[in-house]
Order: sequence, then structure tokens, then C-alpha cells
Amino acid sequence: MGPKILHVEDDLDIQEIAKLSLETLGGFEVRQCISGQQALDEVIGFGPDLFLLDVMMPEMSGDTLYAQLKLMPELEGIPAIFMTARAQTKDIIELKELGALDVILKPFDAMELPEQIKSILATVGK
Repeated sequence: MGPKILHVEDDLDIQEIAKLSLETLGGFEVRQCISGQQALDEVIGFGPDLFLLDVMMPEMSGDTLYAQLKLMPELEGIPAIFMTARAQTKDIIELKELGALDVILKPFDAMELPEQIKSILATVGK
């Protein structure tokens, strides 16, 4: 298996498509969480190489989750890519200012997703 991705997404259909794409086509190992709280509960035991975070989720948004993940010393330096349907430039800029490597827009192309992520990771030598 390739790099480990912690994918946090509240839409089960998107979870299923992303997991199939990333594991089958990309060779990634993917653990999925349906909420920010579940991600916080499971992240240390999984030891991801990348966070793939939905932005708009109930209870805890992806940007709030990322801020909390960055406070955990065990997770220092783990990059994040956000996924969102909000394609406005200011939203994307705000996410990058939080430290995101990049933003993937929804709906995404399942056939292209693994290569998009590999390309983004290549820019930081991961």
C-alpha cells in the first residue's frame, strides 16, 4: 500500500467513490471518518501521511478540524488537502492560508482523483 490518507467526509456516497478511486487506482491506504470528532478519535492510531478533508460538515467544519489536528504534536507536518463545492477564490485562498496544500473541487472526477493527489503531494516532496 502507498501513502495513508485520512479522509473525512460526511456524505457516504462521496466516501465510497473516493475510497474506491484512491485505493484501486491510486494505491493509497484510506481510512474514512464521517465526522471531525471521529477523525480526532481515530487519527493517532492510523498515522496518516495526508488529511483529505471535506470543508462543510455538520458539528465541526473541515477547517476547524484541521486547526485541531495541527495542535497535536504527533501529527506535526502532516499536510492537508481540502475538498469543497465552494469554488469561490476567496474560500480557496482562506483554506490555503490555513496551511492546506491545495483544494479539490466537488464534484471531482473519480478517475482523476488519485493523480490529482499525487501531483499535489509531489509539490512538497511527499
